[in-house]
Amino acid sequence: MTDFFRDIAPVRFEGADSTSELAYRHYDPDEMIMGKRLEDHLRFGVAWWHSFAWPGGDPFGGQTLERPWFGDTMDLARMKADVAFELFAILGQPFFCFHDLDIRPEGASFAESTRNFEAIVDYIGEKMAAGGPDLLWGTANLFTHKRFMSGAATNPDPDVFAYSAATVKSCMDATHKLGGQNYVLWGGREGYETLLNTDLKRERDHAGRFLQMVVEYKHKIGFDGAILVEPKPQEPSKHQYDYDVATVYGFLKEFGLEKEVQMNIEQGHAILAGHSFEHELGMAASLGILGSIDMNRNDYQSGWDTDQFPNNVPEVALAYYEVLKAGGFTTGGTNFDAKIRRQSLDPVDLVAAHVGAMDICARGFKAAAKMLEDGALEDARAARYAGWDSDAAQSMLSGGLEACFDRVIADGIAPEPRSGQQERLENIVNRYV
Repeated sequence: MTDFFRDIAPVRFEGADSTSELAYRHYDPDEMIMGKRLEDHLRFGVAWWHSFAWPGGDPFGGQTLERPWFGDTMDLARMKADVAFELFAILGQPFFCFHDLDIRPEGASFAESTRNFEAIVDYIGEKMAAGGPDLLWGTANLFTHKRFMSGAATNPDPDVFAYSAATVKSCMDATHKLGGQNYVLWGGREGYETLLNTDLKRERDHAGRFLQMVVEYKHKIGFDGAILVEPKPQEPSKHQYDYDVATVYGFLKEFGLEKEVQMNIEQGHAILAGHSFEHELGMAASLGILGSIDMNRNDYQSGWDTDQFPNNVPEVALAYYEVLKAGGFTTGGTNFDAKIRRQSLDPVDLVAAHVGAMDICARGFKAAAKMLEDGALEDARAARYAGWDSDAAQSMLSGGLEACFDRVIADGIAPEPRSGQQERLENIVNRYV
C-alpha cells in the first residue's frame, strides 16, 4: 500500500440528492437498464497513461504534476502499479487500459525494455488476480520516442518498421496473457509532414501489411479479443492516414481487413476531424465496425486535443444513443482517455475527475436508453424514409436510369420538398437530457 490516496474512501452510489463531493449520484452499477446492469452496459475503463504517467505538460509548458513514482526504475514502476490499483479500488470501475511505455521503464535496448515490460505485466497480473479490475485493452506506444518521429508502420526506415512490429508483438502477448478483451492500434505518427519526401503508396502499403501481420498474429496465438483501430486526424502529423472512421474503413477494405478489425472511436478525435462524436459512432455502426470508445472532450476554444473529462450530458447521451442502436458494447467499453488539468495538483482531483465523468456518462446513457425505448426519434426516422418501403421504390433500385425515367413520365411524378423536422427532433432530445 502507498499513502498517495490516503483518507479517500471507496466511492459509493448515494443518489441524486447526495451532497458528498466523492459520491456517485447517477452511476449505480447494479441499476437495471434495458435488461442489463448499468456497469455491464458502460464498461468503464481508466487510462493508465493520463492518470499515472502524464506529467502535466502542454504544448507551451512543462511538468506541473509531481508524483512519487515518476522515474525510470522498476521499483518506481511497481509503485505506479500499486497507486493505480488503489485508485481502481476507490472508483470500483471494471476495467483499465495501458500502453507498454506507461507501465515499464525504458531499457538500454529492446531486449531490456521487453524484460522490464514482462516483469511489470506479471506484477499487474498478480494484482488483478487479487481482485483488481480486468484489462479492457492493451496497446503499444509507437509515437513518443524519437525513433517514431517519421511513423512506425509507415516509417521510411525498415528497421523502425521491424522495431514497431516487435513492440506490438510483445504488447499483444501481454494483452493476451492478462485476459485483455481488445487490442488497440493508435497510429499517432502514421502520417506525413510534407509530400516532398513522402512515398504515399509505399507508406499505405506498409501500413496495410503491418495491420495484416497483427491480425495474423492474433489468430496464431488464439487471442479472442477484437483488434481495434483508433482514428486520429492531423495531430500530431499534418496528414494522418487514419483520419476518421470512413477513411479507415476504406483502408480496411483495400487490405481485406473489414471483417477482422473494428474501431475504437474517441470523442476528441471526432471533433478534430470536423465531425460530431455521434456521427463517427453512427458511421462505424452502419459499417459494422463499432467496437469501443474513448470518452473525453476537447476545449471548444482550443484547436488541439485537450483530452478533458466529459461534462456535457446532451453530447454524451447522443453518443450512447448510437452505441445502443448498434446493440451496445460486446468486448468494447468506455475508456476515459482523459486527463486532469495541469493546475489540478491534488490526488483527490484525479478521483473527483473520474467520479464526475462516470456520473455524466451514467446520466447520458440513461437518457439515451429512455429515448430509444420510447421510440420517438426512430418513429420519426422511419416515417421520413417510409416511401422507400414500397415495391415500386425497391424495384427502381434494381433497375436503371431508363426505368426511373419511365416511372416519372408514367406516374406524373412532381415531388415537393418535405420538412426534415430538425427543430422538433431536437426538442424531443431535450425532453430527456
